[in-house]
Amino acid sequence: MIRANTDRVLRDLYHLRSIGTYRTGVHRPTLSAEDMQTRHWLAEQLQAIGHETTIDGIANVYGRALGDGPVVLSGSHIESQNHAGWLDGALGVIYALEAARAVAEAGIPGGVDVIAFADEEGHFTEASFLGSESFVGDVTEEMMDRSVCRSGRGRLRDLLAQAGLAGRPRLAIEPDRYKAFFEAHIEQGQTLESEGLQIGVVTSIVAIWQYRITFEGAQNHAGTTKMAIRRDAGKALMQLWQRIEEEFPKIVGPDSVWTVGRVTLDPGGPSIIPGGAEMIFQFRDADQQVLDRLKARLFALVEEAGRGPCACTIEIMGESKPAIMYEAPQAALIEAAKTYAPGKYLVMPSGAGHDAQVIAPLVPSAMMFVPSIGGISHHWTENTSDEDIALGAEVFVDAIGRVLSAD
Repeated sequence: MIRANTDRVLRDLYHLRSIGTYRTGVHRPTLSAEDMQTRHWLAEQLQAIGHETTIDGIANVYGRALGDGPVVLSGSHIESQNHAGWLDGALGVIYALEAARAVAEAGIPGGVDVIAFADEEGHFTEASFLGSESFVGDVTEEMMDRSVCRSGRGRLRDLLAQAGLAGRPRLAIEPDRYKAFFEAHIEQGQTLESEGLQIGVVTSIVAIWQYRITFEGAQNHAGTTKMAIRRDAGKALMQLWQRIEEEFPKIVGPDSVWTVGRVTLDPGGPSIIPGGAEMIFQFRDADQQVLDRLKARLFALVEEAGRGPCACTIEIMGESKPAIMYEAPQAALIEAAKTYAPGKYLVMPSGAGHDAQVIAPLVPSAMMFVPSIGGISHHWTENTSDEDIALGAEVFVDAIGRVLSAD
């Protein structure tokens, strides 16, 4: 059995919290100066334990364990959302680093390769999980050429050059090298906290399917255009939104969720009938049949809306794949939870997307949650108690040790 040094885990997490501090959280968007500072810090920590370490051409940080024996891959992401929490992503990276240290210090055969993926938070276009999708070969050079920062900081290529990464090769996963992949994360929900639990062992990770729906009507004066002849794109959008809310509950699964995350009216003046309207709509589920059913119904509703006074079109923005976690590493997390948190763990699905779902088709993968206070995430008030962070590290490191020592 290998043990986590929980004081070291907390020290490292609080150090990362000091880089890009924003109120009680952090602001470390991908390829910002603060983000690159954390990546270089992580590379130094991995080099200190003898790992062969690199930051590749898309900003993934990778530490490769040297020597003989079985190997586990572990990690998460290290950048943050804009003005967001200090643990989202960073927790999983530090747990992975601690597992690598603990295995090295124990002197047992094998090791832990550590990876901090770039841009899981989606600051750049062209990929939902830029770093992990690059790692598995799903990001082309043409995609990188087209990729730009969603916050207006510029082109991906230019920001990579500013970070000193231009021209570096991009790493490629070696699936046969690994017995398993492990990722840890805050829950980003209230299930664990509300039930008085401390560990979540993830069974599956949802797919996120997102669409841009656009209406084209006729812009006109709000005071002089009779209601009977209006082609109001905003009204058409709201009617479709209402139809979705009527129809989706009839066909969803028990864990399905859906959201209209953004509505835009053009030109958006208080005395102008909108000639254009756009909504960004997404739904999530881990069941492929449910996903297909929801998509079919959405497209049928869009076609129905287009038979009204305004033209209606739909564009696919992203359709990620659901991922089922693998039995053996998942069982190792459960056994470790029984040891350190008896009666305080839950086997549960993930309602948020994670890099593990990209790795899972190639390497047997497992994921673990610790509680989020108040269920808050993607906001600077995000937090988890030191007690739960420390316990999570114990469970996570122990589970990796179990996999490395298994026949």
